[in-house]
Amino acid sequence: MVNFKQFWTKKTLVGLGLGQFLSLLITSTGFSSSELAKRGINAPTSQSFLNYVLLSVVYGSVMLYRRQALKAKWYYYVILGLVDVEANYLVVKAYQYTSITSVMLLDCWSIPSVMLLTYIFLKTKYRYRKIAGVIVCVAGLVMVVFSDVHAGDRSGGSNPRKGDLLVIAGATLYAISNVSEEFLVKNADRVELMSFLGLFGAIISAIQISIVERNELKSIHWTAGAAFPFFGFSLAMFLFYSFVPVLLKMSGSTMLNLSLLTSDMWAVVIQIFAYHEKVDWMYFLAFVAVAVGLIIYSGGDTDDDQSRADVADQGTERSKHFDEEAGFDNLNRGNTVGSSKMGDTSRHDSMTSSGGRETIENMSIGKDMQGKKS
Repeated sequence: MVNFKQFWTKKTLVGLGLGQFLSLLITSTGFSSSELAKRGINAPTSQSFLNYVLLSVVYGSVMLYRRQALKAKWYYYVILGLVDVEANYLVVKAYQYTSITSVMLLDCWSIPSVMLLTYIFLKTKYRYRKIAGVIVCVAGLVMVVFSDVHAGDRSGGSNPRKGDLLVIAGATLYAISNVSEEFLVKNADRVELMSFLGLFGAIISAIQISIVERNELKSIHWTAGAAFPFFGFSLAMFLFYSFVPVLLKMSGSTMLNLSLLTSDMWAVVIQIFAYHEKVDWMYFLAFVAVAVGLIIYSGGDTDDDQSRADVADQGTERSKHFDEEAGFDNLNRGNTVGSSKMGDTSRHDSMTSSGGRETIENMSIGKDMQGKKS
């Protein structure tokens, strides 16, 4: 029977609160991008530029204070920065063509993409329950695409199908970025990752802005209504990048996935009450499918699995301990045999030396006897 006093601990409540805070941050970025798109502002790279600058300044200062050597090659961060910048560009660009709800739901495509990449490159094994959850999740994503195809005349966007493709492409790049970050976090350092991701992300964004979005920035009429969602997006992204590792360390990836799932619910609430848009009935089926799929995926590791893993770890430790004891026993036996051999050798030497002394004494006695006879 579940003991709710043990379940509702301070750690659990803080994890739930932080998870919903991250969920609201993701929803606010979608709200900001959708609001800018409605105002005719099409500068997706510029929206993410300030986020990268904040990451490089804040975490770069911490890294300079530490004065530690790099734990990963710098060009790894260049590749990661490029992938992350283009992922943000594609997803933010999709708000120009499709609805906020489609973007929030289709962004879940990163989960099966992450599973495939980690299976290929990181050799991660997944249970059948997790695979079943991904299948249900993908079924919900297919419902979103068909909903946009058959209901393209609603107020969700000018070209929903194009927007859906941009989101799927961006989510795939997000998956590549997440797998790369997982590798670098395990083999390098989180502060180093954030600082160099911000540095090279800002450089790549600046180059792309000068080529693609220079004229767009000049044509923007900066009012309070345009500046607030523009800078609010960057601030929300910076906070999201900063607090995700905290939740992962505190409650794990299961809590993170379940928490970010509610961002889709917040997106539907914003679309209905803020934008007064009509939500297609297939969205609700898609939401249910994605929710069920993510719950199945996140619940793939049970307590029994964890206990079996702990038992396996304990068995491994015991086997290591037994191996060490066996090694010590063999070493002691070797020392015993060696000492016995040395004892035999010493005894042989003493016998040889004593035999030699007896021979010398006998020779001297023989000489004395011969002297007396003469």
